[in-house]
Amino acid sequence: MRSLPSRRIAAVALTAATSVVVLAGPAFAHVTVNPGSAEQGGYTAVDFRVPNENDAAGTVKLEINLPLDHPLASVRTQPLPGWTTAVEKAKLDKPIKVHGNDVNEAVSKITWTADAGVKIAPGQFQEFRVSLGPLPTDADKLVFKALQSYENGDIVRWIDEAKDGQPEPAKPAPVLKLTKAASADSHGVTATASPTAAADGHGHGESGAKDEAAAGSGSSDSTARVLGVVGIVVGVIGTAFGILGLRRKSSGPAS
Repeated sequence: MRSLPSRRIAAVALTAATSVVVLAGPAFAHVTVNPGSAEQGGYTAVDFRVPNENDAAGTVKLEINLPLDHPLASVRTQPLPGWTTAVEKAKLDKPIKVHGNDVNEAVSKITWTADAGVKIAPGQFQEFRVSLGPLPTDADKLVFKALQSYENGDIVRWIDEAKDGQPEPAKPAPVLKLTKAASADSHGVTATASPTAAADGHGHGESGAKDEAAAGSGSSDSTARVLGVVGIVVGVIGTAFGILGLRRKSSGPAS
């Protein structure tokens, strides 16, 4: 009979540890933009990374809405086998100046639709690559609201914006953080850009090393989250076994 409380404590510890892992899992499965940062005024190429979160259906469409409060004059998509891309443009209320020329419209939405027999299956992810620029110099971030459609008709709306001092929303929109350029040439591209950088149609680009560093930063953040979850689980289990030890000691024969 004395073993019953011990079993109950162990069961509670296991349940708590499992709950922590289950609740932490979805935090790593957001639709994100990678790398997560770029320099103001320049051009960059990013990947919209889309994980499949549905265990019973595949992802067959992705819609990315581009911000028109900070319009991007140059937007180009990279062909992706098995997917058809559609680009929509919108007329701007106020033209923007790009290299001395007036630009009256900008891309407002990009839609990727899977061809017949193609999908992002459960347990998989896909990256959709886009070249963007010139990035605004009067903003510290760009928010791209995304809609992820599944073959069973479900639609997940990744449109919520995180606010300072508040927990991350359940369905956060992909965000590209913008940093000030340390040194820029007349085209708004950093003077240290590598000649081997991937360029968009204008010949502007960022160094591959810089993209890798930014991507590495995102990877480190995910690693830190995983280690934090593991630490919580270990702490819960350790506390449970500590309680078991105390109970056994207190219930042992008196000296």
